[in-house]
Amino acid sequence: MSRFVTHFMKKVIGDNGHEQEICQRIVEVNAASRAEAAELAKQKFCETEQVCNWSHHADRLLVEEADFPS
Repeated sequence: MSRFVTHFMKKVIGDNGHEQEICQRIVEVNAASRAEAAELAKQKFCETEQVCNWSHHADRLLVEEADFPS
């Protein structure tokens, strides 16, 4: 298993009127693949944020393999 870091990203309009992307939450998981990591992170995000669907609070997610050991 590998360690993955998942960033849940949301596009918002800043005070200056320009669109920017912010990170709503970072979730770390151990998984066999990026796809499995994404699914596990979505579940953790929903539990933490107490929502049924992660996409209500984020537009997309980025999954990266961690640079550090688990």
